Amino acid sequence: MRQRLSFDFTGSLAAPATIGTTPDNAMSVWDLTARTRELVESRLRGIWVRGEISDFKRHRNGHWYFCLRDREAQVRCVVWSGDQHRMPAAPDDGMQVVVFGQMTVFAARGDLQLKVSRIDAEGDGLWRKAMELTLGKLRKEGLLDEARKRRIPQYPRCVAVVTSPDGAALRDIVAVMRKRNLGARIVVCPAQVQGDTAAGEIAAAIRRVGRWAKADVLIVGRGGGSKDDLWAFNDERVARAVAQSPVPVISAVGHEVDMTVCDAVADLRCPTPSAAAVAACASRDDVRKALARAGQTLSETAQRRIRNDRRDIEKLASRLAQSSTRIVARKKAQLGTCAARLNALSPLATLSRGYAVARDGSGKTLTSVSQFVPGAEFDLLLHDGRVEGRTERVSAKDRPW
Repeated sequence: MRQRLSFDFTGSLAAPATIGTTPDNAMSVWDLTARTRELVESRLRGIWVRGEISDFKRHRNGHWYFCLRDREAQVRCVVWSGDQHRMPAAPDDGMQVVVFGQMTVFAARGDLQLKVSRIDAEGDGLWRKAMELTLGKLRKEGLLDEARKRRIPQYPRCVAVVTSPDGAALRDIVAVMRKRNLGARIVVCPAQVQGDTAAGEIAAAIRRVGRWAKADVLIVGRGGGSKDDLWAFNDERVARAVAQSPVPVISAVGHEVDMTVCDAVADLRCPTPSAAAVAACASRDDVRKALARAGQTLSETAQRRIRNDRRDIEKLASRLAQSSTRIVARKKAQLGTCAARLNALSPLATLSRGYAVARDGSGKTLTSVSQFVPGAEFDLLLHDGRVEGRTERVSAKDRPW
């Protein structure tokens, strides 16, 4: 009779077991499933599996449950809520994926399942879905509107950079700015740019620069890499930190073909960190050209102002001359009218009509016969001269008119 063999659940053949070989020493169901789990987990510690997602369910406890299948078989899978931060988004039914996990047994039910800790979609389907979900949410809040984006100052005194202090991106930015700029200060706020903690560090660094409030422009970015390497810049926390930054933000993530959520929210997107350094500050040649243009503009403006002022003065002089002529003519007419009135009231005019005025020796006008005394001398003024006279006799008579 062939002898039965059993495993000792450490991966090697063991001597014939006594437990479970007879009804008297039968093992419990829990022991069976637990020992099966130990055996499975010890033999299949971490494996990559390719298949199609089906029956995806998001449980109320936060875990994901689905089946991974191909034409011949299927296996139940679970993603614990604590492992989901490593995945860009939840997969969809029908999506072709490659998952990494460990085979285990759910002892309570005896179910064989794959405990998944990473999911990569075939192509970029999963990444694209996660990015579209984030962009859609931010778009509804108006954070992608062009109207809210600010101009980047041309002549900053201080440029802050959020990136890895050891990366090539920082070296490229420093090299370009030293070559181009006229002395702008570069301040680095270091952060991890890939890995599980990268998104939180990048967002925190952006907020620190805002609280510091001494930078004129902020560059956020890193060099090239895979989608996984760049994924921190698609994180919603980074996007919101960029949108809320009081300092204008230039995003420079990866290469020209790479596009991230950070790029979409930033005030300006540049294809590379070197291009961001170019956009952040003007070169010496740019400054010289700007000064030359400003000098030419100032000269043209001054000449135009002088010409306009000269024309205004000429027009004013012409109006002043015309106004003076009209005023002089009006005054002459008024003077003529006054002269005519004065002439009409003048004693000389009265004398010219045949009247005479009598004055005593002191020049006092004699207007009544009572002022004439016999023997007194007086002058008789006529319109063409004076006649000296002496009073011989005074008689008061009625007026002849």
